[in-house]
Amino acid sequence: MQFWLTLVLAIQLLSALAMIGLVLVQHGKGADMGASFGSGASGSLFGATGSANFLSRSTAVAATVFFICTLVLAYIGSGGKRAESGSVLDRPATAASAAGSAAGTGGTGGIPSAIPGAIPAAVPAVPAAPAASAGPASGASATPVAGAASSPAIPTK
Repeated sequence: MQFWLTLVLAIQLLSALAMIGLVLVQHGKGADMGASFGSGASGSLFGATGSANFLSRSTAVAATVFFICTLVLAYIGSGGKRAESGSVLDRPATAASAAGSAAGTGGTGGIPSAIPGAIPAAVPAVPAAPAASAGPASGASATPVAGAASSPAIPTK
């Protein structure tokens, strides 16, 4: 099994390198304009248009080999097992995954507690607002609460 894995991986690597080289050697569509005016491409080994066909076909062969090797590696990696049919949502949640997710959050709303100092485990409650007085419309004066900023009371309707 290890021999086949190594062999397929080597073939995939060689096909990937060949594909990279073939793509880099190819000319763009703008290079055809220069070839029509005799820039020297017509005297090449494959002729003016023969190299494009050869390089594009070689690239397609290298891509096909790469794709087949990828599928074979995925099959070997899965151990030859087929995936279960159906949706993941159809399966019931296991107790181990529920316990693991509850233990990993640390009570911070889904953020893992493994990050030191990111969010405290318990956020202190916001103190309640002081009781509003009747307001200046009723004739009572607003008295400031100890520790609160001195601001005029907002009248209520």
